[in-house]
Amino acid sequence: MSTSTMVKSVCALASVAVLATGCAQSMAGPMSGGEKPMVVASTTPAATLRVALNSLLGEHVILAAAATGAALDGRDAEFKAAAGALDANSVEIAKAIGSVYGEGAEQAFLPLWRRHIGFAVDYTVGVATKDQAKQQKAVNDLIAYTQDFGAFLSSANPNLPKRVVADLVKHHVVTLKAVIDAQAAKDYARAYAAERTAVAHMQMIADPLANAIVKQYPDKFTGKADAAAAGLRTTLNLGLREHAYLAGAATNAALGGRDAEFKAAAGALDANSVDIAKAIGSVYGKDAEQAFLPLWRRHIGFFVDYTVGVATKDKAKQDKAVGELIGYTQDFGAFLQAANPNLPKQVVADLVKHHVITLKSVVDAQAAKDQAGAYTAMRAAAGHMQMIADPLAVAIVKQFPDRFTASAK
Repeated sequence: MSTSTMVKSVCALASVAVLATGCAQSMAGPMSGGEKPMVVASTTPAATLRVALNSLLGEHVILAAAATGAALDGRDAEFKAAAGALDANSVEIAKAIGSVYGEGAEQAFLPLWRRHIGFAVDYTVGVATKDQAKQQKAVNDLIAYTQDFGAFLSSANPNLPKRVVADLVKHHVVTLKAVIDAQAAKDYARAYAAERTAVAHMQMIADPLANAIVKQYPDKFTGKADAAAAGLRTTLNLGLREHAYLAGAATNAALGGRDAEFKAAAGALDANSVDIAKAIGSVYGKDAEQAFLPLWRRHIGFFVDYTVGVATKDKAKQDKAVGELIGYTQDFGAFLQAANPNLPKQVVADLVKHHVITLKSVVDAQAAKDQAGAYTAMRAAAGHMQMIADPLAVAIVKQFPDRFTASAK
């Protein structure tokens, strides 16, 4: 499977279900010859739907923020690349809708979804040119749009009241506006904090949408989207995907010589690390959380070293950082295996090694000023994190079945 195909498969919900189950089996051990494959509560079609919608909608915000940030800073080549990646994400969201409601719904959804991106662009132009009238018109257009979007979803699914959907999308508009305003003010710490808030809010749209679809088509999406196991899988996927994107944002700013932005992105990346450690701690306790955090931070430090080596064209420093990252994968694999016997050390190490490779590709493209290549690589790196998050969720559910007792039917 090619990298581009792997990323696109996030939208093909049935394909993702097969992929996740296959990965989980490779991590947790094979089935015996005559044994039927066990459907783990985190791998049901309902859980997979929830993860896919959350991943795509969260990515929408991240790529929108990257595009507006580049536009406001006058980085035209990067803006075009980020806007292209954002539109590719829009196509994938439309395909996800189409996988449930058919091609007609997909074709109707895409231009509707693109409309609010266009209004956000209008607002960004208004901010950049200090045109208050343009800004206000864009805000008014966005508020009106929420009603159209609410009507669209309500007509497709009676479990999604128009007013509720409109209010949730209005909050999406408000949180994204906060990102743009902070970027325009060059308050990078506030911009990244606002971005993380905006990404987190998308779960308030994705989760109800998944639940409503499961309720509408219970035979197609078996299991429970709101099950504890599905929540665990979603949390791990969102945290690890955000890690990849924030790492890419930090290296991009560093290589671009934008020191204030680098510090803000690095701060957001560390806050994400703390959140991932807390997710581990919620399962294994405070001691595991405290042991995990410095271990996780180590590989980020090695990536900083690699980025510095690339920026200074110091091949020896680059090679040393790559060697340390490869060695780190064994330490990380050993840590997870010690915590969970369903996670073989070498399988974990190989998956983390691929994370290292995909993120290295991002840094190399950024250093070469290949903006389109960098955003393609960034999406691939974020997409790969599902290959770690899904099996980790399965292994935890198998280890603690009493804590994750949701039906897998």
